[in-house]
Amino acid sequence: MTTEDINYRQIVQQQLVKIRKLEARLEKAESTPRAEPIAIVGMACRFPGGVTTPEAYWELLRDGVDATTEVPANRWDVDALYDSKPQVPGKINTRRGGFLKDVDQFDAQFFGISPREAAAMDPQQRLLLEVGWEALERAGHPVERRARQRVGVFVGVMNTDYSQRLLANADLSQLDPYFGTAKGACFSAGRLSYALGFQGPSMAVDTACSSSLVALHLAIQSLRLGECPVALAGGVNLILSPELSVYLSSSGALSPEGRCKTFDASADGYARGEGCGVLVLKRLSDAVADGNEVLAVIRGTAVNHDGPSSGLTVPNGMAQQAVIRQALENGGVRAGEVSYVEAHGTGTSLGDPIEVDAMWGALGEGRSGESLWMGSAKTNVGHLESAAGVAAVMKVVLSLRNKQLPPHLHFKTPNPHIGWERMAVEVPTKLTAWEPAQGRRVAGVSSFGLSGTNAHLILEEAPPRPEPVRKHDVVERPRHVLVVSARSPSALEEQARRYAGALGEASVGDVCFTAAVGRAHLEQRMAVVGGSAEELKEKLERAAAGEVVGGVVKGSAVGREKRKVAFLFTGQGSQYVGMGKELYGSQPAFREALDACAKVLEGCWRSRCWR
Repeated sequence: MTTEDINYRQIVQQQLVKIRKLEARLEKAESTPRAEPIAIVGMACRFPGGVTTPEAYWELLRDGVDATTEVPANRWDVDALYDSKPQVPGKINTRRGGFLKDVDQFDAQFFGISPREAAAMDPQQRLLLEVGWEALERAGHPVERRARQRVGVFVGVMNTDYSQRLLANADLSQLDPYFGTAKGACFSAGRLSYALGFQGPSMAVDTACSSSLVALHLAIQSLRLGECPVALAGGVNLILSPELSVYLSSSGALSPEGRCKTFDASADGYARGEGCGVLVLKRLSDAVADGNEVLAVIRGTAVNHDGPSSGLTVPNGMAQQAVIRQALENGGVRAGEVSYVEAHGTGTSLGDPIEVDAMWGALGEGRSGESLWMGSAKTNVGHLESAAGVAAVMKVVLSLRNKQLPPHLHFKTPNPHIGWERMAVEVPTKLTAWEPAQGRRVAGVSSFGLSGTNAHLILEEAPPRPEPVRKHDVVERPRHVLVVSARSPSALEEQARRYAGALGEASVGDVCFTAAVGRAHLEQRMAVVGGSAEELKEKLERAAAGEVVGGVVKGSAVGREKRKVAFLFTGQGSQYVGMGKELYGSQPAFREALDACAKVLEGCWRSRCWR
């Protein structure tokens, strides 16, 4: 064999190796579930009406609360800028909107941010940090365990009122090194990734009113492509200066009453609103494998643009219909299976009829007598603009979990420009049982941007959670240890009060387990020992009030070094009959380890190798 033959064979072998590698990559790419359902495993929020938790949001929706109020005094001088006459230059034709409380408050120390930088930061960034942290904690994903991991962050944000407000009251010489990172919209997502230590995709999205739903769409794509195993997606919006309200008033977009009267004949514009919502997302297969609680399942999403219409800001019904159809196709859902749509529903005489017509055009086919329900959270909290999409999704998630449709407000006389007689659509004006359509509870969520970007999302209720497989009878512990932590002593007391208020809603064992493994363990700590929810609650309340209580230990963690815990089981001489029996019955990890050891030793015992 010649040298040339050997070289030729080597070249062929090398090419075969490359071909096999390419085939493996292609097989992996083709097997990647591009349409895999996405699980929502956690969520947190701040919405008008004093809403600081998803539970409070559901109460507001369920009870039919209109959370709009007069413009707070710390935003602008409402008397100086208000004019009841429409489209007066430099004036605003409404005194109302949906506003958050205490947007100037922020625990900078908690996130390791200096007071100077915190003062310069856009409050929208501060809100995102707080709500993002809470969403992860509610999902049972402690931030410390996700540091330096590929966690994605996708944030819808459009307003820059804070920087405008600062620039209006300062000269250029007062701009400090924090100005850029504290004001730019792109830093809303970047700061959240930086502060929590995430290294996955991170981006801010501005498509006006559809920003947060588009951000959610991008997060889902990132999860399906394998760019990240976990993603945070949401939006934020604060109204801190009057300029945009003046513009919207001059264009006739704002309701003089400051309320969204969606689908009603009296609809005359929308009420601006503030808010922040963050969802924690995972691929459904990963969430089930990890034992996460699945709040709802996202089946499909789609995004498009109005394209040519009668004006840049005028909605295009055919484009809206197309984006709904595309979301259905992407999610493998039939139109007739969708029984509820959370509409964009701003409450304008032009937009409402176009949206309802497009909605029915896409979802009216294939229905076997069931009505299509529709509503909008904007009637409760106003139009949250870049946070409107995530607020709508959260409303649907809560409705799915409660199997009820909350009342749609301000609907008295149906809009005569909507063809109600040719569409089997209904608007729930009271708390209504949500019956499944064709065996499923499926909903659509629409969000349309002022610049023409449309988004639609298909949601389904979570699959039944399988009962845990128990190989042995589990012995309930006679005593439980509840661990609570915070950054400061005052925050620790507040956290203790919150736990005291929450006890009783779940089993004591579950609460203590989640507190131990599903929460970050911060510097200031408290451990409470108790045998029942009542005992733990009493001790927490007394400890929060500053009392010295038996069975409660307080302290500060020394340093930030993580130390491993070792359990020492001594050798011969300390055994006794029944040793470890209670531990075996109550601790799954111990039981599994002992069973594994017994299986290994079983053969040795028979062969007497133990001698």
